[in-house]
Amino acid sequence: MMGVKIFCYDKCGTCRSAVKWLKEHHVDITENVPLFETPPSAKELAKLLSDSGLEIKKFFNTSGEVYKEMSLKDKLPSMSQEQMLELLASNGRLIKRPIVTDGQKVTVGFKEAVYDEVWAKG
Repeated sequence: MMGVKIFCYDKCGTCRSAVKWLKEHHVDITENVPLFETPPSAKELAKLLSDSGLEIKKFFNTSGEVYKEMSLKDKLPSMSQEQMLELLASNGRLIKRPIVTDGQKVTVGFKEAVYDEVWAKG
């Protein structure tokens, strides 16, 4: 059975939908990391970013209050990737959730079609 690590926030509806989908599709959640209390380190985020094939902006919770309060829409374009990773690691509320990884593949957020493609057993 494939096991995944999920970074999520239990009170988040999107995270609950993702966990429900994973359980319904028999994907074993071996580690459930509370994103706000224990955000991934910059080093761990760098690996997640690399494994995901996504651009770093996709890791930001652009609809979140903290993102808006910090005016990150205006600040991110002038920041280096390292600065962005440090920023994400410093505050779990800035990270788009959930992040699911099996150590090789990574998904950010929850879209059923993406989960069907990445996590469903074929």
